[in-house]
Amino acid sequence: MNGRDLLQSTRNLFIIDLSSYTESQVFQKYPKAYQWIYERVKPERDQNNRKSYRDNWWIFGEPRISFRPALKDLNYYIATVETAKHRVFVFLDGTVVPDNKLIAIALEDAYFLGILSSKIHTNWALSIGSRLEDRPVYVKTTCFDPFPFPDPTPDRQQKIRELGDRLDTHRKRVQEKHPEVTITAMYNLLEKIRAGEPLTDKDREFNNKALVSTLKQIHDELDAAVFDAYGWSDLLNHSDITVEQRDEQILERLVALNAQRAEEERNGLIRWLRPDYQAPNATSTQQPLAGLSGSAEIDGEAVALAPVEQQKLPKPFKDQLAAVRDLLRIQGGEWTIDQIAAQFKGATRQKQSLLTCLESLEALGIVASHLEEGTSRWYLAELQKAG
Repeated sequence: MNGRDLLQSTRNLFIIDLSSYTESQVFQKYPKAYQWIYERVKPERDQNNRKSYRDNWWIFGEPRISFRPALKDLNYYIATVETAKHRVFVFLDGTVVPDNKLIAIALEDAYFLGILSSKIHTNWALSIGSRLEDRPVYVKTTCFDPFPFPDPTPDRQQKIRELGDRLDTHRKRVQEKHPEVTITAMYNLLEKIRAGEPLTDKDREFNNKALVSTLKQIHDELDAAVFDAYGWSDLLNHSDITVEQRDEQILERLVALNAQRAEEERNGLIRWLRPDYQAPNATSTQQPLAGLSGSAEIDGEAVALAPVEQQKLPKPFKDQLAAVRDLLRIQGGEWTIDQIAAQFKGATRQKQSLLTCLESLEALGIVASHLEEGTSRWYLAELQKAG
């Protein structure tokens, strides 16, 4: 599936996906598929300028080998179109291969679908993402990775889960009954209803078919549940502030929560979204705490878990400067040299190089530092000026 399949109408395309097989294995196990691609694919691949395409001519595109394991055991996963007028998240069947214009999120819990579909997340994505002409672009590294999920009570989490499932089921049920109804058309009318614009006869006819008023009701209930999960119901029920002021306060609170979570992660406390996949060692002799907490309890004592993924510190000095700058810019907050080194593979032996980077960035006015209890703490000077 690509973005048009998801938001408009599916083409019901199939691909021959042989990414986990060698050429000889394909020849032995799937001779018909082998001949099909040998006749139709290999002649073009032989002329391709990219060496990996020529050498691995039987493989469809360039599979995301590092991401596929995350999808392997899921019955379905969350997807959104990278560039689209409306920020919509849906469940796709686990057998669907996402095109490069779909952002795939390896989560099958409807609780996460509910959070991502809420006003809180969509406002964040619209503000922090980029744009292509007049269409918002969902950038994974800025819209999803740093987004701070709430840490709700089990009953609040379950309520969001039920509403997320209801949202996805409602849209799919409408499209199953009326294949001509598209996601884009549903959300175009939803936007019009929310804006209080007068509906034409055609709008009312479409509403009766696509049940957009019901879609609005689900979204409204979902928003209320997610605001409650964050403990921010005051923003939703505050009649003395404008929509713009409310959206601004949502972003301010998310940025503050992001800084809080970043400080936790610098100290080794990770709030895993999928503990069984992201921290498998914590599920054997250790059990994750309730909610999305990434710590574990052993005999009642909390044990911090080390981060799963570290960046590789570049070798060129200018690239090291960019890596350190981007770390402080994306994560925010104050960092010690030890905390910065912990974010890069093998960087504990290169603290002097990191310190030189920090001093150079400080001389350029990009970062600043102060002493706290005899330890230097570094932070992005741009954020201080903005504050």
